[in-house]
Amino acid sequence: MPDIAFHLLLLLCIAAFFAGFVDSIAGGGGLVTVPVMLIAGIPPLQTLGTNKVQSLFGAASATIAYARKGHVELREQLPMALMAIMGGAFGAALAAIVPGEVLEAIMPVLLVAIAIFFAVKPNLNDLDKHRLITPFAFGLTLVPVIGLYDGVFGPGTGSFFMLAFVTLAGFGVLKATAHTKLLNLGSNFGALIVFASFGAILWKIGLLMGICQFLGAQLGSRLAIRIGAKLIKPLLVFVCIALAVKLLANPANPLRIWLGA
Repeated sequence: MPDIAFHLLLLLCIAAFFAGFVDSIAGGGGLVTVPVMLIAGIPPLQTLGTNKVQSLFGAASATIAYARKGHVELREQLPMALMAIMGGAFGAALAAIVPGEVLEAIMPVLLVAIAIFFAVKPNLNDLDKHRLITPFAFGLTLVPVIGLYDGVFGPGTGSFFMLAFVTLAGFGVLKATAHTKLLNLGSNFGALIVFASFGAILWKIGLLMGICQFLGAQLGSRLAIRIGAKLIKPLLVFVCIALAVKLLANPANPLRIWLGA
């Protein structure tokens, strides 16, 4: 483990708490933690692996909070969670060979599109709508694909799960958020197993940040349960736009290079 000064450890803990709060409502916690971990001097590969540890705590915390209030049935959703685990593990195994430049280029466009959808789509509330795909087909196709993306790249996974649940599964916004956290838990766990096998995890830092993220996720999920779509929708839009801006702010982003920006 790298020698990290106390003030940097404190910064990591604060970032993890805030990430847990935001991620439990709208996703995008990695937007907060990954840059801070890099600033603290943690190497990129260890940053990705360690981030999965603390993200697992946050997703587990939010899942427990939503399940306690009856917004997700853990036993019924176990098959989907298992598919997310498989997708996350497979994605993490592919992380070294998948062309990251393509993902970095298309991600900002997709995130802006998701933000626009949730911003302008009428009648997006906490009521369930007509579903366009059966739970079996949803779990067999979309869940492992998005889980695989989480293992390979990560940022925006929660937004993709949210979009899929709302548009195809017919879930209300709050229910979609609750189920997104469960599947995030699965994909994080799958990726964590692979990163651990690579020895790419700083366990002490990951566990310390994990405790802070757990607490932040408890606060965020309880607030989301109380307020519902009125809180989740605008925060989701903000997180998507912020993540897109963060990706495009990098001068080495392939999309900027292709456009000559």
